[in-house]
Amino acid sequence: MTENAMTENAETENAETEKEERLAREREEIAARIASFKATQQKFERERQEYYANTLGGAWHGYQEAPVETD
Repeated sequence: MTENAMTENAETENAETEKEERLAREREEIAARIASFKATQQKFERERQEYYANTLGGAWHGYQEAPVETD
């Protein structure tokens, strides 16, 4: 193998390694964004449940109770 061919092989391998490393970093970033998104969605769900329990839940509970008859 000539010196020129060896240099080209080394450059190709280096470029492939850099590409693989870049793709791995991108995958890690995507995974982190997905985890952050899921955490935000879970927070919103907890806040909705808390809001319902504190406001609408009590109002709905009072609506469902049987009316009190007075004579």
